[in-house]
Amino acid sequence: MSLLERIPTLSDEEVVNLLANAQRLAETGDDKQKAAAAELLPALQDEADARKAERLDRAKEKRAATRKASMKAQAAA
Repeated sequence: MSLLERIPTLSDEEVVNLLANAQRLAETGDDKQKAAAAELLPALQDEADARKAERLDRAKEKRAATRKASMKAQAAA
């Protein structure tokens, strides 16, 4: 299984770390490292962006639920 195929199975932290490493190697690595990083960067960036959007959506839903519960509690009081 290639690294590209493993990206969806990685944890959020692993994706962020791998993205940071790929970005660093794309700038400072040797030719082989730059080529490997260039291959991985788009997929890693897409995955990191998607996961961030999901986290933000979950947080937004949680805040809305908390706000709704607080408003119910205030109305009942």
